[in-house]
Amino acid sequence: MKRPWGWRTAARVICISGTDVLLLADSDPGLPGSQWWVTPGGGIDQGESARAAAQRELREETGLLIEEDALMGPVAVRTVTHGYSDRVRVQREWFFRVEVGRFKPEPAGLTPGEKERLKGYGWWPLDQLPQLVWPAELADMADLTGQKVLDLGEVDESTVPVVP
Repeated sequence: MKRPWGWRTAARVICISGTDVLLLADSDPGLPGSQWWVTPGGGIDQGESARAAAQRELREETGLLIEEDALMGPVAVRTVTHGYSDRVRVQREWFFRVEVGRFKPEPAGLTPGEKERLKGYGWWPLDQLPQLVWPAELADMADLTGQKVLDLGEVDESTVPVVP
């Protein structure tokens, strides 16, 4: 299967309320019924800092507006390969953490593709995360403060394997 490859840098936000974390239900439209859970986040625009991108992505995907200095970190970094039915994306991800009061997410700026892939939101207890959550180390990352950046290395999180 030949799929186009893309590369980018991205910022993601571990959004904590007490002992719960906010996750988005993502999917691959080319694989009906597919679903996994992710932290809010997305690509860093040219000239934008990772912290500013994390703030913007959190607002676009959840409607929550926070000050940049409310973000702790970056708390972790990784290079992840995502093999989807229609493409392969490799991205360098910077994770930030923010503590908030529990709120009902209301997207404020999703792209048409994001609207198609997003299946919902959920607040999950950190000790009861869903089976398929990206990053898999999320529960261990929830207490990070950014004093030291955790390097998660190179990871493959694919709905369609990159290499058959």
